[in-house]
Amino acid sequence: MTEDINNIEEQEIEEVLELPLLASRGVVVFPYMVIPLLVGREKSIEALEKAMLAEKEIIVTTQKDQEIEEPLADDLCLVGTVTEVKQLVKLPNGMIKVIVEGKKRGRILEFVEDDEYFEARVQTYDDGIIETDVNWKALMRSVLNSFEEYVKYNRHLPAETMMGVNNIEEPGRLADVIASHLELKYKDEQSLLEALDVKERLEELLGIIKDEIEVLKIEQQIQKKVKKQVEKTQKEYYLREQLKVIKEELDLEEDSEINKYRQQLEELHIPDDIAEKIEDEINRLDKTPAMSPEATVIRNYLDCVLDLPWGKTREEKMEIEQAQLVLDEDHYGLEDVKERILEYLAVRKLAPEKSGPILCLAGAPGVGKTSLGKSVARALKRDFVRISLGGVRDEAEIRGHRRTYIGSRPGRIINAMREAGSSNPVFLLDEVDKMAADFRGDPSAALLEVLDPEQNCEFTDHYLEIPFDLSKVLFITTANVTHPIPAPLLDRMEVIELPGYTDDEKIKIAGKYLLPRILKDHGLDNEKISISTNTIYQIIRRYTREAGVRNLERKLSAVTRKVSREIVEGRERQARVTTQNLSKYLGVERFKDEKAKKKNRVGVATGMAYTNAGGDILDIEVAVVKGKGKLILTGSLGDVMKESAQAALSYIRSRQEDLGLEDDFYERYDLHIHVPQGAVPKDGPSAGITIASAIGSALSRKPLRGDYAMTGEITLRGRVLPVGGVKTKVLAARRAGITKIILPEENKKNFQEIKKQVRRDIKVHYVAHMDDVLELILMDGENNEV
Repeated sequence: MTEDINNIEEQEIEEVLELPLLASRGVVVFPYMVIPLLVGREKSIEALEKAMLAEKEIIVTTQKDQEIEEPLADDLCLVGTVTEVKQLVKLPNGMIKVIVEGKKRGRILEFVEDDEYFEARVQTYDDGIIETDVNWKALMRSVLNSFEEYVKYNRHLPAETMMGVNNIEEPGRLADVIASHLELKYKDEQSLLEALDVKERLEELLGIIKDEIEVLKIEQQIQKKVKKQVEKTQKEYYLREQLKVIKEELDLEEDSEINKYRQQLEELHIPDDIAEKIEDEINRLDKTPAMSPEATVIRNYLDCVLDLPWGKTREEKMEIEQAQLVLDEDHYGLEDVKERILEYLAVRKLAPEKSGPILCLAGAPGVGKTSLGKSVARALKRDFVRISLGGVRDEAEIRGHRRTYIGSRPGRIINAMREAGSSNPVFLLDEVDKMAADFRGDPSAALLEVLDPEQNCEFTDHYLEIPFDLSKVLFITTANVTHPIPAPLLDRMEVIELPGYTDDEKIKIAGKYLLPRILKDHGLDNEKISISTNTIYQIIRRYTREAGVRNLERKLSAVTRKVSREIVEGRERQARVTTQNLSKYLGVERFKDEKAKKKNRVGVATGMAYTNAGGDILDIEVAVVKGKGKLILTGSLGDVMKESAQAALSYIRSRQEDLGLEDDFYERYDLHIHVPQGAVPKDGPSAGITIASAIGSALSRKPLRGDYAMTGEITLRGRVLPVGGVKTKVLAARRAGITKIILPEENKKNFQEIKKQVRRDIKVHYVAHMDDVLELILMDGENNEV
């Protein structure tokens, strides 16, 4: 900024001084003004110390750019104020608080020093003595009257301010004192400081004051309008209404947040009735105070409903050959499941608008149910989302919470659709058999609408309160067993059983999928470790007992971890894991060969059971002791098994003559039925013939053939009823080394569904009556183990 000093008429040039310089940011000091300043920059502190050693005079000038931390000479205004340091206090944080009083204006002629601190040659100016004629008095009075009006409208200035101003007679001093009380931008203040001509200074000041008065009047009008609409205590609502009036006065655009919501709504392809409801919510948000709890509820609702994939679909790839390659690449075996998925793809290609089926993959843990869902999504090129329903007891987890309080949220179905980003994802509902009902509702009942192709086109979440189309979603559910699933829900699903893997399949899965992935995760390769096929077979037979391959994967990981440690400790040769040194890596064998236990025993029958962990075999033991005809049941048996035991005992009593039993045996003896592993709960409708066989053997003292395993339910008249889980039970018997099994006649079709490789190793006897079972396995003689 430059000034033409030659045109100065009424001010007087006093002298030229060499003074230290203090650069301020955004603060303009006027003559006759006392003001505290905080000083922290090194150059400014050095300048203050220099001033204190001299006459305590220092020139204060303003930076042109307030953001500059270390200004240079070109960054400073050339007109400032020569001030006297009245007080200097050093603060604990290293800064200095200084109080200065403005004396006169000064113009920087040149900088003498600018390294350690600024020092400049300063030309000082004094307003001089002015003869105040009528024109001067009129101008001064106009300035005073305007300033008095300004003080009346400005609530930040006390009324006593006018008392100190009215007594000033010098025009220049009057202008400087009034300017120091105004709330102006620093550029306007600097312009007044640079006005060396007193008359021009007063005229410029008068114009500034009048402009400020107009702004204050408009602000007061706005405040009056707002005050009529709201109560004084509603501060937040008051501020909101004030903002609204400002928008009306200045004709500003609407709130950007509201605009964003409306723009998102316009981009969605949704029915008119739904769009109208969302528009109503946006209008409610616009009228609600921003800090109100209700605004938060509406905002969360709009974020949710506008993020849903309304009409957005992912293009499907209906290439059957490619889909089959993907499924074969990710999973070995499971031919039934793969065939059903390929059939679904074929139907979708011929009838794209057909609603997707609901597949239920039922099987033991570790057989690949969840990973199959991911493979289906990859084969279809669709998005994949997964929800775990294990332990869910609250209906609101499915349908959402009603939007009546802060913290309410949509259900898991709608949340998952937001994550998917499309309206036709592959949706995996995991562990659907582990839901439960309590006082908070029945989540399985809430799933009825979700999984019904005729209803889910208008699924209504309690939180959304508007229908959302789920008909394009491919739902896949998983369960370990199907009997806990309520019948109405099970009726909506197409159950595909995954019975588990044979030993041969596990070996191939380990070699093709598990072992390569495990070696990569542990930083190993085939040059560092070698695990033979016989070793893997040994791990399967002696260290795991499962339908899936999860424990097999854990055991292989345990082996590779120990090899990794050996390599880190200095092993250089390839580690060869064989059947001879397997115990070195996995310890003592957990399972022995079941063939050694297949003895003919009295009162002990081998049954086949279906558990959450897959199939298993278990021995049912019956002991006859003297007593009064009590039936004792132990082994954590459920109600169904207890009823099967009662029915089996009644059948044996009806055949007492054929078995050679005494007429009053049921009055003189107690029967104790026990199923080993008593800590494990057991229940199910398939142990009837096993219990009846054990009771008949124990009472007749005739041994049962130990090379047979059986399953089937029994009626009071001895009819054998069909059971479920035949595939899983047969595989469990095969793993245990049993080659002869007894199945109900009506389960013959289920056995034919098992692979030929398995059926070739198993000899099946189909029975329709309990008499056929006893005739087959009840032996004569008592020369076996009891």
